[in-house]
Amino acid sequence: VQLQAFGGGLVQAGGSLRLTCAASGRTFSSYAMGWFRQVPGKEREFVAAISWSGGSTYQASSVKGRFFISRDNAKNTVYLQMNSLKPEDTAVYYCAGTANHPYGPYDYWGPGTLVTVSS
Repeated sequence: VQLQAFGGGLVQAGGSLRLTCAASGRTFSSYAMGWFRQVPGKEREFVAAISWSGGSTYQASSVKGRFFISRDNAKNTVYLQMNSLKPEDTAVYYCAGTANHPYGPYDYWGPGTLVTVSS
């Protein structure tokens, strides 16, 4: 599975962005998918994940109620809707895929997309 995330950009605090991860490969629908983020100098952290069917979703406590993950298996795409953005959400966001449980470990990673939230 090859992954490409896009949709990042500059947004003011309180605003919204939707990230998209496009996947190639016929087996996309059999993979759980996740979003992670990383700030330079810090470890990459889990943001959200979704089961292969889309029936189960998981979010980090820091984004719960603000970020929502979804997927469209017909389009080989997973989304991260980010609302009520805060400056501390600024990071490079990565999408990833796993044949394991949505909590990982993750096997496939795409290049990140930068999200900058201004105060």
